[in-house]
Amino acid sequence: MEKTDYVLESRCCGAQFADKNWELECPNKDGAALIFANYAKKQLEVKEELPGLYKFSDWLPVCRILDGSGAPVTYKSEALAARLGLSRLYITFNGYWPEKGAAMNTGSFKECEAYSVCARYNDRLGKVMVVASAGNTARAFARVCSENKIPLLLCLPEDNLDALWSAQPLDSCVKVVVTAKGSDYFDSIHLSNIICEMDKFYPEGGAKNVARRDGMGTTVLSAVTAIGRIPDYYFQAVGSGTGAIAAWEANLRFIADGRYGDNVMKLMVSQNSPFTLMYDSWKAGSRELLPLDAAEARRQVEMISAKVLSNRKPPYSLKGGLFDALTATKGDMFAVTNEEALAAAQLFEETEGIDIEPAAGVALASLLQAIAGGKVEKDAVIMLNITGGGVRRFRSEHELFYKKPDCIFPVDADPETVKRIVTELFG
Repeated sequence: MEKTDYVLESRCCGAQFADKNWELECPNKDGAALIFANYAKKQLEVKEELPGLYKFSDWLPVCRILDGSGAPVTYKSEALAARLGLSRLYITFNGYWPEKGAAMNTGSFKECEAYSVCARYNDRLGKVMVVASAGNTARAFARVCSENKIPLLLCLPEDNLDALWSAQPLDSCVKVVVTAKGSDYFDSIHLSNIICEMDKFYPEGGAKNVARRDGMGTTVLSAVTAIGRIPDYYFQAVGSGTGAIAAWEANLRFIADGRYGDNVMKLMVSQNSPFTLMYDSWKAGSRELLPLDAAEARRQVEMISAKVLSNRKPPYSLKGGLFDALTATKGDMFAVTNEEALAAAQLFEETEGIDIEPAAGVALASLLQAIAGGKVEKDAVIMLNITGGGVRRFRSEHELFYKKPDCIFPVDADPETVKRIVTELFG
């Protein structure tokens, strides 16, 4: 396929520039602002003839189609909606559920990111992409890069290695390094930053990568085109908040599209207590993240069931980040306990018929809180983003392979030692 027609634009200074060199920030160095893709095609044409995620290619910064992708599936809930007393609850399901046409074999909407990022124009040929992850993102990128022979180095906490499974053995182009037991996602990000100081490696970019956000935004593209209008409320659990930022950006594109109304959907996002850094900051009315001691953060992460919701340095404060998205949409944040998340996940499986991941349980639990608190109208159009599901079913139906780490680093590893060992891994 031809490269989608778009330019990049800064949220801070408004500068527009071409996507030539894996751009992650404005050339004017607006480091405290996200850049976004400004697509030439203002009205989305869903190309059903294209496979998986790429049917939304009008609003994806891609130049090729990779095999194996699945797209988010949106449907109107009946059983769960009836149980909750809601008349227009729509579920956007990301995961494995063949009967619904959901074909994400890693069970997570992180595949939306991976298939978009890896199909973006990339001038870093011959170099190795570095991805830091709390688990699900690693599994998704490992699958995409392995199947498409894209050199990849994954950095994740050793405690989260059980998330790195696959239905086929990973190709040797995928390597894994971890930070030792007791570490968290932030420690893995720090490790990845050390590695990316070397010329042979380049950062995937996380929230700064427009392809990652617009890949995640396909959940909203699925919902709006299925419903026929922009929802009133958007519910999702967040670790970094990148998915919610992506939802806001997609919402703005649909308003410009003009065919789905001018509604600004309220972002209703949630964290898993006691790790509630963004929730605490938002409730305090603070644009800046509240102080959080590293040791205390690691202790909190150990306690939560949704380990993927554990970013200590999320894109919350910067221009175009989660604080701005919540403010612009008059949204809100919720804190959900492990017990509430588990009960919600059980309720979903009982009513809808498929297992969901702990983070998705957090999202549903926040919807239950919002209903109980009178924060949503019973006849509102509500989009519930189930960010992962069908994992237990997929695992029961397939032989699984686990990738062992190629190296385990202590949290305080010497940077030069890290660089030497990682260089040796890739010959």
